[in-house]
Amino acid sequence: MTKILAFTSPAKGHLYPVAPVLSELVSRGHSVTVLTIPGSEQELGPLGLTVRELPPALAMDTLNDWATTAKIPALRAALRALVARIPDEIQALRSAIIAERPDALLIDITAPGAQILAAASGLPWASWAPKLLPLPSVDTPPFGPGLTPRTDLFGRLRDNGLHWFLERRWNEVLPELNHMRQYYGLDVLDSIVDYLRMPPLTLNFTAPPFDDVRSDWPESVAQVGPGLWAPDAEPPAWLATVNRPLALVTCSTEFHDDGRIAQTAMDALAESGMYTVVTSGAIDPETLVAAPNARVERFVPHHLLLDRAAVVVSHGGMGLVQKALATGVPVCVVPSGRDHFEVARRVVGNQAGSCVAPKRLTVARLRAGIERALACRDGAARVAAGFRGATGTLHAANLLEHHFAGVETGHPARFGSLPVYESHHYPTNEVAPEIVPGEPDPVVLPPKSAPVQQERPHRER
Repeated sequence: MTKILAFTSPAKGHLYPVAPVLSELVSRGHSVTVLTIPGSEQELGPLGLTVRELPPALAMDTLNDWATTAKIPALRAALRALVARIPDEIQALRSAIIAERPDALLIDITAPGAQILAAASGLPWASWAPKLLPLPSVDTPPFGPGLTPRTDLFGRLRDNGLHWFLERRWNEVLPELNHMRQYYGLDVLDSIVDYLRMPPLTLNFTAPPFDDVRSDWPESVAQVGPGLWAPDAEPPAWLATVNRPLALVTCSTEFHDDGRIAQTAMDALAESGMYTVVTSGAIDPETLVAAPNARVERFVPHHLLLDRAAVVVSHGGMGLVQKALATGVPVCVVPSGRDHFEVARRVVGNQAGSCVAPKRLTVARLRAGIERALACRDGAARVAAGFRGATGTLHAANLLEHHFAGVETGHPARFGSLPVYESHHYPTNEVAPEIVPGEPDPVVLPPKSAPVQQERPHRER
């Protein structure tokens, strides 16, 4: 039996995809503790998982990037917010390791502090990514703007120039990240995207054809298909009274100021013949005016609605988009930031839906976008078939189980050699000590003596 400690970012969209994999490991006799969002015991307990709560400094911390809606600035803001969490993540994971004494660690890819400590701990560790991985590839445009792939000369010139431009922007946080890596005895990184190559195994919860096929990605990345799990729930009573196809309109559960999308969608669908259900998430339902054929709820489990949905209108969150497409429901995306433009590009590229630019959002444009999406059921069905053919939960559990045991899996994620781990040096007391003098100050700043990073010359890809 392996005792596994998993560390998640404070978001259910990061926890839910990996939950069935962890439950599968429990069913095989392993012990799994999840350091995650407070109040998750009711959802995870039936899966056989033990819950430790993230400390308030992390649990209450959102990326707070909602005011930045431009494509690149939004990603830069999110990246800065993730790096700012590093000291709190290190302290939280360190405390949990001392209390739990795990044999192996599983770290959310968006938790850089936890990943640093995992790499320095000497314990076997792996990572998972519930979203699209922004790893560069010769087969795709640079990650961020949601550009359509092009293989002609113009496309190559565009991609090379943009790669150079974006790498400089992403590397703004590299001194802070490298400062903490150096403190824990890890090698410095040449580029922030190298961070994504550090885990010896990464489970990526998506799959082709939704995501692009890459010929040059690290062998440590295993795409296992979407994470579609959600806690059991009963359908709301009012749903039985609806006798029309549903148009599901969703706002993010993390504040993105996307109530405008919901209101515009209700207005656009007022005479559609469909019944519009809005889940307002972080938006106060009282701020929305429901059309006669619409209903606004703070939250309804989406899996209870998708079987009856004709279309989904969304800001582009990866979780709902993949759940909709896995059910064969096309999606109209109004991207609001972060990776949403990349999600929208894949929806459109697979002819599984449409995209409406948020800065040009009007009732007429959104109505036209929804009509285009409704004509994309064949594309959504193709994506659903691809998801059904993905390796899935059992294979993901196999990879983790064999990786933590140091056993060759036959999957390319294993590099062809066995991992070597050194014993960790954490004290055996059950009380987790605070960060003491000699450990990093909980302010993520490079030391004054840190060398100034030189700008790298433009490299062809």
